[in-house]
Amino acid sequence: MASGGGTKAVVAALSANLAIAVMKFVAFLLTASSSMLAEAIHSVADSGNQVLLLVGGKRAGKQASPEHPFGYGRARYIYAFIVSIVLFTVGGLFALFEAWEKFHDPHGIEGSWWWVPLAVLVGAVIAEGLSFRTAIHESNQIRGNQSWVSFVRSAKQPELPVILLEDFGALLGLVFALFGVSLTLITGNGVWDALGTAMIGILLVIIAGVLAVETSSLLLGEAATRTDVAKIEGAIRSDGTRIIHLRTMHLGPDELLVGVKISVAPGASGAEIAQAIDATEVRIREAVPAARVIYIEPDIQRDRPSRGTPAAEPEVPRTGSH
Repeated sequence: MASGGGTKAVVAALSANLAIAVMKFVAFLLTASSSMLAEAIHSVADSGNQVLLLVGGKRAGKQASPEHPFGYGRARYIYAFIVSIVLFTVGGLFALFEAWEKFHDPHGIEGSWWWVPLAVLVGAVIAEGLSFRTAIHESNQIRGNQSWVSFVRSAKQPELPVILLEDFGALLGLVFALFGVSLTLITGNGVWDALGTAMIGILLVIIAGVLAVETSSLLLGEAATRTDVAKIEGAIRSDGTRIIHLRTMHLGPDELLVGVKISVAPGASGAEIAQAIDATEVRIREAVPAARVIYIEPDIQRDRPSRGTPAAEPEVPRTGSH
């Protein structure tokens, strides 16, 4: 469900960025504006990032193998992390370098094509706005009542948060480029163009940092959301089973590992324990379909210990995502 929406948003963003990159490069060649060059490289970086997200989604669909018995679901996290590195280096650092060069050698918009950057930037705002609208629409299908900040921080599907941040950054970057180009045209001072370029670079570095932090957390292995943990606990306890401890971890955006130790009655036969485990697995999968890998360990149910008697292993409450 989430993967389909994420792919649609990625394809929309890729189509927009490829067209915008060509227009920005043409504008740069006609005017030698550093803001236009920074924005062109930004669009190229974004296009490459969207290709990486599509490749990650493709690799994540590979069947589990003896070398990777839990499958390849985390490939989507790996490629999303690579996206943050590309955005930081190719987008942010290049824009900052270009701004530094322009500050040392400021010059106005060259040639008689002064109107081209403005036309390109306005067209790019429209195209990026349409892409951003698609990302918002697809994100709303799974966001629920979460705030946008909470959604970006807690989403297990990396494609939508990445596209949301990229499109948001692209729109802000276009505003910065319009600021730099417009003031350069008005004043004839290329310092404004350099300032707009620097603002674009700083913006991309910040977005790349946010993406790196969030995707690295997913790579390390995040627990299920609070909502899913509550559903799993409710499913286990629905027949009176007591949870000794519960652990969850995402093997991929749509695949959850559940490890739980449950109590069984003293004197229960092996057949009765096996039946209880099977029934518990069924209830967990019905409550949270993403819980595809489940390990249940039975332990003897113990009454509350008297004073001085060693206590049974305590139940450890689980939290949701970071």
